[in-house]
Amino acid sequence: MAEESRQSSNPEPVQVQTASSEERRSNNNLPNFLLSVRLKYVKLGYHYLISNAMYLMLVPLLGIALAHLSMLTFLDFVQLWDQLKFNLVSVTLCSGLLVFLTTLYFMSRPRKVYLVNFACYKPDVDCTCTREIFMERSALTGSFTEENLAFQKKILERSGLGQKTYMAEALLRVPPNPCMAEARKEAEKVMFGAIDELLAKTGVKAKDIGILVVNCSVFNPTPSLSAMAVNRYKLRGNILSYNLAGMGCSAGLISIDLAEQLLQVQPNSYALVISMETATVNWYYGNDRSMLVSNCLFRMGGAAILLSNRSSDRRRSKYQLIHTVRTHKGADDKCYNCVFQREDDAKIVGVSLSKDLMAVAGEALKTNITTLGPLVLPMSEQLLFFVTLVARKVFKMKIKPYIPDFKLAFEHFCIHAGGRAVIDELEKNLDLTDWHMEPSRMTLYRFGNTSSSSLWYELAYSEAKGRIRKGDRTWQIAFGSGFKCNSAVWKALKTINPAKEKNPWIDEIDDFPVHVPRVATVLSSS
Repeated sequence: MAEESRQSSNPEPVQVQTASSEERRSNNNLPNFLLSVRLKYVKLGYHYLISNAMYLMLVPLLGIALAHLSMLTFLDFVQLWDQLKFNLVSVTLCSGLLVFLTTLYFMSRPRKVYLVNFACYKPDVDCTCTREIFMERSALTGSFTEENLAFQKKILERSGLGQKTYMAEALLRVPPNPCMAEARKEAEKVMFGAIDELLAKTGVKAKDIGILVVNCSVFNPTPSLSAMAVNRYKLRGNILSYNLAGMGCSAGLISIDLAEQLLQVQPNSYALVISMETATVNWYYGNDRSMLVSNCLFRMGGAAILLSNRSSDRRRSKYQLIHTVRTHKGADDKCYNCVFQREDDAKIVGVSLSKDLMAVAGEALKTNITTLGPLVLPMSEQLLFFVTLVARKVFKMKIKPYIPDFKLAFEHFCIHAGGRAVIDELEKNLDLTDWHMEPSRMTLYRFGNTSSSSLWYELAYSEAKGRIRKGDRTWQIAFGSGFKCNSAVWKALKTINPAKEKNPWIDEIDDFPVHVPRVATVLSSS
C-alpha cells in the first residue's frame, strides 16, 4: 500500500509501458499482476461453468420438450384423457405410491437444527492479565527457575496474546490460591455468566430446555458441572444431561455434534451447550518446559449456545447447522501422546505438549477435510482434485497435489485460536487471506486461548464487524487432545445487525483489527 501511495504521488505523466519497463519490473521481482488477474478470472469462469453445467445441459432438453409439446393438438390431449379413464386402477396405484414415498421422505429426513443464539462470557476488569502481570505473578510464586522464567517470557512475547486477556482471580493473587473452592467459583462465574446472558437474549425459560451438554477438559468436580447448571437454574427432572471431560479444545464441536444427534430423536426440544475451561487447579508450577507452554497461552473464558429443532424457531434463529465432521487419530501412538496430562519428575501434574503437535494437527486436518470436502466444495473444485489425483496416482505424473479452494465453499472461517503457530499453519495450508484469519488472530490477541469456547468469540467478532450476511457459510475448525480435529458448518439465516447485538466485542470493535507484532516485548517491572 505504501508503494502504491508513492507511485500515485509521483508527478511524472503516465506513459505506455515499454520493454525497458518490463525489464525493470522483472529486476525488482514484482509479480505480473495482469497475468494473475487473468488467471483469477479464468478460474472463476471455470468454477461457474462447472457449477452450472447441469442447468446448461437441461436448457436444450427443455427446449426440445417444449417444441414437442407445441406440436400436440387438442385431440391428442382428449385421447390421453380417455386412456387414463380406462386405467383407473393403475392411476390410483401410482398416485398412492407417490403419496407413500413422499410421506416416507418427509418422515425419515433429518430434523433441521437451528442455532437460536449464543453468548460469550466477558470477565471483569479485575481479572485482566497483561504480559507484565503474568511474568510478575510467575516470578512471585518462587516455583520457576530463572531459565524457565526466561523461557516463559520468550513464549509469551511470541504468542500473539495482547494486554487485555483474563485470568482467574485465584491465580492473580499473591500468593496464588489454586484450591477446589476457587476452581468452583471460577466455573460458576464463567458458566452462569454466559447462560444468564443467553437466556436474556432468547427469552427461553430454563424449564423449556430438554438437553444439556457441558464440556470442560481438565476440571471435573463431583457433582459435575452439568449438575451445577441443573441446580442453579432448576432445570426439569427429565432433562438429558451430559458432562464431557478430557476431550481438549475440540470438545465444543463434539458437544454440538452430540446435541444435534439428540435433537434428531427429541422432537420440539431446546439443547443448551456450554463450552468452557477452568485453569485454577490445573495451573502448572513445575519446570518441565513442555508443560509451561500451556501456562503462557490459556486464559479465562466460556460460551453458551442454544440449539433448537423447532420449525417455529427458524425465523428468529441466527444459523442452521449444515454439517459436523469428526476425526479421531487416537489409534496412532504419536497422535495419542502429543497432548498428555501427566506428572513431571517432581510429581507435579501438568499438560505436556509434544514437538510433534503441529505435524499431528496437519495430518488430522487432512483427514477431516478429506471427509468434509465432498460435502461442501463445488463440483468444479472436486473435479480438479480428482483429475490431479488420477494424474499422480494412475499416470505417475510428477505434479503437485491440488489443494481445493475452500474460499469457494465458505465466506467465513473460525479456526481455533490455539496459538499463533496453529493459525499461521492453517492460513498457509488452506491459502486463506488476512481477512479470513482476522477473527482468529484478534480473538487470540484479545482473549487468549479460551480452549473450546474460542470459536464462539471468533464468530462473535465477525458479527460485531457486520460481516455476516444471510446465506453466508461459516466453517468452524477445532483441534484437541486424543488427537482430534472436528468441523462444523453453519449457514446464516439472516443478516446480523451489529447495532442490535450484545457480545464481548461490541464496545470495542472499532479498535480492531490491530497489528500483532511477531515479538511483543515484555517490559521489566523495574
